[in-house]
Amino acid sequence: MKYSLLIFVLLASSLNWSFQSASNQPALKFALMKYSGGGDWYSNPTALPNLANFCNKNLHTNIDPLYETIEVGSAEIFDYPFIYMTGHGNVVFSPSDAENLRLYLLAGGFLHIDDNFGMDPFVRLAIKQVFPELEWVELPFTHEIYHRKYDFKTGLPKIHKHEGKPAQGFGLIWEGRLICYYSYESDLGNGWEDQEVHNDPEEKRLEALQMGANIVQYAFEN
Repeated sequence: MKYSLLIFVLLASSLNWSFQSASNQPALKFALMKYSGGGDWYSNPTALPNLANFCNKNLHTNIDPLYETIEVGSAEIFDYPFIYMTGHGNVVFSPSDAENLRLYLLAGGFLHIDDNFGMDPFVRLAIKQVFPELEWVELPFTHEIYHRKYDFKTGLPKIHKHEGKPAQGFGLIWEGRLICYYSYESDLGNGWEDQEVHNDPEEKRLEALQMGANIVQYAFEN
């Protein structure tokens, strides 16, 4: 799909979301990305509601716990300032999906990709379609995303063991702005889920929610 400069400006202006709301109505919703390829994009169904409630309590945000599911190639993607993407397997973007996601991110949107174990090789290929000119950069422990409301001196916390590799946080940087954060070998979303789903220790769930709150705060304040 091709967009004129005027349409791009209009879309960019629509992404001036408010982090908080003075009214009792929720200021915004998170969105869960639905993609093709057979990967389970729908995993961790209790994760985003719990993260929204945690942010509302601790960051004093006004986020609706009832998230929306959006398709990556849809126009509705521009209604949501924060998109969460997860899964265990294959990820496929059509050319129009990739172009739509690129426009969204260039217009001010933010994408958090959370590897739920097994999606890494697929999501890297898919994102390369979106930004062929960019490379993933491992963010240093000093990056501000690790030092917002909560201080993570050693970077992304390790929530689930998986293959025992260290947790790593990668970013896509466009003109100095972090537009996509990729949490790898951590599994934050599992830590956000209801405790009885994975039986994670409470301290690990708290770490995961605190890191999630940092990502949300960073996305809205930068």
